[in-house]
Amino acid sequence: MKAYLLHRFGIEGLSLEEVASPEPGRGQVLVKMRAWSLNYRDLLVVRGLYAPKLKFPFQILSDGVGEVVAVGADVLRVKVGDRVAGAFMQTWIEGELDAEKSASALGGAIPGLAAEYVVLDENGAIPVPAHLSDEEAATLPCAAVTAWHALVDAGKLAPGETVLVQGTGGVSIFALQFARMLGARVIATSSSDAKLERVRALGASDVINYKTTPEWGRSVRELTGRRGVDHVVEVGGAGTLAQSFDAVRIGGRISLIGVLTGGTVNPIPVLMKNITVQGIYVGSRAMFEAMNEAIIVNGMRPIIDRVFPFSELPQALKHMESGAHFGKIVLKA
Repeated sequence: MKAYLLHRFGIEGLSLEEVASPEPGRGQVLVKMRAWSLNYRDLLVVRGLYAPKLKFPFQILSDGVGEVVAVGADVLRVKVGDRVAGAFMQTWIEGELDAEKSASALGGAIPGLAAEYVVLDENGAIPVPAHLSDEEAATLPCAAVTAWHALVDAGKLAPGETVLVQGTGGVSIFALQFARMLGARVIATSSSDAKLERVRALGASDVINYKTTPEWGRSVRELTGRRGVDHVVEVGGAGTLAQSFDAVRIGGRISLIGVLTGGTVNPIPVLMKNITVQGIYVGSRAMFEAMNEAIIVNGMRPIIDRVFPFSELPQALKHMESGAHFGKIVLKA
């Protein structure tokens, strides 16, 4: 079978090559992959910024969907013919995250899904909504579960509350969709007016161009009658947290997800405004399954920017690197 292996850091270090097909062991399933999606984490892994001590060669990618074509002994949860996604962390079934569960993260802690066939733990193989295409379903494991964890599982988002999302990458667009699904108001930021018009069409009530409005935290407070938003989906990191502190209400919540920007952080507003800042590292299988039920009931469809052939994974990563995408970048078998 063919698989993408990283032999050295950098996109040029990726190689599509013939490798031995895996066989499922006890409690495992063999999946013929149909589609994959990219996350910014994948780009960080390839660049050497996520796991600098990575052992080469390494099979990348955390997100993908395929068909179960064989099962090992004692497998009960899924069967041959099921269409499944791999859980981002193969052993995080429910409850709190711990070191052991974190060590089962596909495409970072353990080899990922960038191959024609992969083996998953049966407990980490999750049936996906039937109404979604393979490409759509492949977008769910990381970005969608992260947004769901932030707003629903941890954030307990309620109808009528207000959510601020930053940019138009996968997590932010899923957060927008889930927030609107749950009856919340959404304010969105981007550096592109064209992208802002697209998020408005998806249901954002207000949009802010952070290039032309660098003090966007103040603008967010003005849009909320000086109160501030209930939730911030923070994907920028240190470089945007100061504005998020300004934008969030007293007693509000910031879900810290991304580290796209550098800088330093003054923690005083966290104290003075009684802000809850919580790191969100994807989520459990239980969260994934609950999210799938909501997606099914609401007929929600993920937003896909562009679909590349699997053979063009390096080009897809370069497209992500450009920042031109809106929603998810997908690969198709």
